[in-house]
Amino acid sequence: MKAIWNGAVIAESDDTVIVEGNHYFPADALHREYVVDSTHQTTCPWKGTAHYYTLRVDGKDNRDAVWYYPTPKAGAEQVANRVAFWKGVEVS
Repeated sequence: MKAIWNGAVIAESDDTVIVEGNHYFPADALHREYVVDSTHQTTCPWKGTAHYYTLRVDGKDNRDAVWYYPTPKAGAEQVANRVAFWKGVEVS
């Protein structure tokens, strides 16, 4: 699987976990040169608090397009140490 945005491969791995229709890539598959920390957070009732990264590729930003759960709740351990994408990031 690959996650692509603005012509750049953001992450690539054969080891993704699908949860609620989203592919969660291993965190170490994320190409860190394309991410910037974000202060944005949301809460999922069963997974816990999601934290976000903004993508930055060729001078363009895609705010909060990557999310992860640093400490997922019990029952959501399958997303630990993984990242997922939205906001126009193509996963295929």
